Amino acid sequence: INALMGSKVAITSNTPQTTRHRFRAVKNLPGCQMVLVDTPGIHKPHDALGEELNRSASKALEDVDVIAYCLDAAAPFGSGDEYILDTIRFSPAKKLLVLTKVDLAVSEQCQQQQQAADSYLAFDGCIATSAMQHAAEYARLLCQRLSELLPEGPCWFPTDMTTDQPLEVLIAEFIREKILRSTFDEVPHAVGVQVDELQYDSAKRLHRLYAIIYVERESQKGIIIGKGGEHIKQIGTQARVDLEHLLGTRVFLDLRVKVRKDWRKDANQIRRFGYGEGA
Repeated sequence: INALMGSKVAITSNTPQTTRHRFRAVKNLPGCQMVLVDTPGIHKPHDALGEELNRSASKALEDVDVIAYCLDAAAPFGSGDEYILDTIRFSPAKKLLVLTKVDLAVSEQCQQQQQAADSYLAFDGCIATSAMQHAAEYARLLCQRLSELLPEGPCWFPTDMTTDQPLEVLIAEFIREKILRSTFDEVPHAVGVQVDELQYDSAKRLHRLYAIIYVERESQKGIIIGKGGEHIKQIGTQARVDLEHLLGTRVFLDLRVKVRKDWRKDANQIRRFGYGEGA
């Protein structure tokens, strides 16, 4: 999504299930406006949060015109891929097979992946991509192919709009990204971030942000804070760079960590974070 947009609107990390919000990014091209819908990854859920994220991803299939199914070109086609294809099989939307990570695969692997996917589901086209080599050109070609599959229709969003995510959600997600990138094991999955207060001082061109990082265990709280508060200071410093770019001003960021035991099993708390369809 970020490559297609040419700017950062979605957080990234190596942690599975990084995406928790279904949101829209608006890409304007000459004579075309594409609304890119990014969803949580469909997976086998282990708690109420996982179930809610799956519902959110499946719900997105109801009102899209094109589904871009991403398939790792360098990894064997397996049961997980079949599960996703079964999920999208009966959608009336056109379906584009997007082979990702082609920089890690030889031509024969790409052909085998395409054949495996095509044998399972009839696609309306296939395109290769890489985020590591010639990323801008791949993104341009993908945008072009997607626009060719889209039907004619109205311009749904203002041309200066990039995403429909509320500002507070973007801020919380940018903070959560820095935690995902600097913690391991169960900690990243147990983290939720909520913006408690947002103030703007026009005279100083300064945003004051107060956010709470929620975890499920006292031990996780200690990991987030770190020895002498060093880790949470590092998280704040890294997040402030993205937030100042997002807001176009200097940022004062205050982060607190609280424990909310087993919040991922609590539907009400999940919705307070803005995750899922009931948010």
